[in-house]
Amino acid sequence: MEEPLIPVVLMSHTAHIRSHRKPRRTGSTTLAMRAGVAGGVLSMAAAGASASASAAEPVTQTLELPTLTADLAAQVAQSADATQQAAASYELQAERDAAAAAAAKEAKADLAEAKKKAEAKKKAAEAARKAAAERAARSTERTTLAADTTASAPASGSVGTVIAFLKAQLGDAYVMGATGPNAWDCSSLVQAAFKQVGVDLPRVSQDQSMAGTDVSLSNLQVGDILYWGGKGSAYHVGVYIGDGQYLDAANPSKGVVIQDLSGYPASGAVRVL
Repeated sequence: MEEPLIPVVLMSHTAHIRSHRKPRRTGSTTLAMRAGVAGGVLSMAAAGASASASAAEPVTQTLELPTLTADLAAQVAQSADATQQAAASYELQAERDAAAAAAAKEAKADLAEAKKKAEAKKKAAEAARKAAAERAARSTERTTLAADTTASAPASGSVGTVIAFLKAQLGDAYVMGATGPNAWDCSSLVQAAFKQVGVDLPRVSQDQSMAGTDVSLSNLQVGDILYWGGKGSAYHVGVYIGDGQYLDAANPSKGVVIQDLSGYPASGAVRVL
């Protein structure tokens, strides 16, 4: 009978030395690591989910924010409406105040204009009254002159000489201060005419109205000196030539002319011949 073979285990000379190499991972170890990694991942995911949940809580709380914002918007809108209404009220009041001020100003202007028109009407009425009085006075004088048919030259020829001289100057120019022979003013012409018969009259109208004897306008004779204005303050003179007419150096536009007393009645008369 053969002896059984005894296996011999050969060991390396370094087998007694503990190996410094990392032990190889076994399948169990790998599985455990993978489980750990998965667990870590799951833990991180859970933590992330928890953190996300924690972070999402404010979002969940802000779900009411639209409602709050809507309320705030409504309050802002109401405040804006109130502000707009107040502004409109102020604007309306300002417009009313401006309209009242404009109306007061216009009323004041209308009152001033009414007073001005009333004053103008008053002056016009006064002027019309004076004009009517003057027309009445002139009408009376015209009637008086028309009734005076006895005016005639005196027997002497002195008046004829005066009238002839005056008529010879008809058409000459009127120039203030001129003394002839081709230009005269009213008083220089009268003075020159009476000088022809030796009557020395003053140079100016005021003094000529004081010369000789006063004559009524209802008793005029040819050759009487007529004056306009007050006695001693006359502003114009001429000479009566009969038939309700007189001759004078009238003004720059007319010159020396014959005119009717009815158109421009004299204020008085004096007689020097």
